[in-house]
Amino acid sequence: MPCYVVSARTASLSADPLDPEQIVSGDPEVSTHEILHTEHVDIGIWEHTAGVSTDVEVDEVFVVLSGRASIEVAGGETLQVGPGDVGVLEAGAQTRWTVHEDLRKIYIIR
Repeated sequence: MPCYVVSARTASLSADPLDPEQIVSGDPEVSTHEILHTEHVDIGIWEHTAGVSTDVEVDEVFVVLSGRASIEVAGGETLQVGPGDVGVLEAGAQTRWTVHEDLRKIYIIR
């Protein structure tokens, strides 16, 4: 595997459209940039524009680069995230993402 660097703040992302059933309000768009994909881990950049959507999570650690969001976890807390925050999501968690300012994060999925 070659060595390389990706600018997390300026990397071009590719559209990764939400299923229309996931959109709760607004017109959110999601885009991604895969940095690394192996049998055991996926690492990439993910961006969600302002709006509200739902998801079912995988085991993930993420670092917010920019933007702000509230992540409501069904049966749990509402997580407030912004630049510099590190979050952990558990596989199977049902979430509702209210993105107040376009959110860009680095994710690591196992």
